Amino acid sequence: MGLLLKIFIPFLGAALAFYFYSASENFNEEMLRGKRVIVTGASSGIGEQMAYHLARMEAHLLLTARTEARLQKVVERCLELGAASARYISGSMDSPGLPQELLREAENTWGGLDMLILNHIGQSGFTYFNGDVGHVRKLMEINFVSYVALATAALPMLKESEGSIVVVSSIAGRIAGPFTAPYSATKFALDGFFSSLRQELIIDKVNVSITLCILGYINTESAVRAVSHVIPDTPAPKEECALEIIRAGALRRRELHYPPRAVSSTLLLRAFAPELLDSIVRSSYRVENVRR
Repeated sequence: MGLLLKIFIPFLGAALAFYFYSASENFNEEMLRGKRVIVTGASSGIGEQMAYHLARMEAHLLLTARTEARLQKVVERCLELGAASARYISGSMDSPGLPQELLREAENTWGGLDMLILNHIGQSGFTYFNGDVGHVRKLMEINFVSYVALATAALPMLKESEGSIVVVSSIAGRIAGPFTAPYSATKFALDGFFSSLRQELIIDKVNVSITLCILGYINTESAVRAVSHVIPDTPAPKEECALEIIRAGALRRRELHYPPRAVSSTLLLRAFAPELLDSIVRSSYRVENVRR
């Protein structure tokens, strides 16, 4: 059995990676021209890079994040790159009124919405769980409940435009590794909710696609700062990751794995040999660098 796994898992992982990655070849950037898109968490990292890609594709952009000064600079750059229009609303996604404010802006400015990209994230350390239940509640509010609230508020307009919801998640929402208990819980919740919602939309013959993006280690500032002292892997480029997310959403794919081979192979190993995967994960971390 062990020998079969060594031969079969990498082969099938590569095949799955090809399936989840190669469809991007059918993508045409004109698919996004003139589309009305909301991007959350757009002041830095993957969200910022998605905004720039969409601007080059001449989309209409409404960006949101906590830091107004950084959002202003991103919007200015988007306009320089050719965005059909670009504006922002700053605020924290745990604010109950922010989803409605964003959707009112989209309705008043554009008269509708074509794509909602949910990408924002709350701050969480890469460390042993210290029993802080309050932090879990706070993180669940930002990383999960606000996603549900914004998607729910956007659904009427997305139904009208037959648009798309893109949910930026993580491999930590499929595989529960150490040192990420609160974060992992929020990502598992995203997977459960949006996978269930997709089923309901299909049953009701509602033509709104939901794309779940299962991301590995990406070279965003926040990720590298949080985990580089523990995970020795080389992170994947955020610029390419951002483009693949946009492609997957435009092609209305069910799921994106990025980096494709690493994520697909890991998920496959989880299905066939979960204890082996857990052991590999634990042994690959520099546990001595994790602060309690």
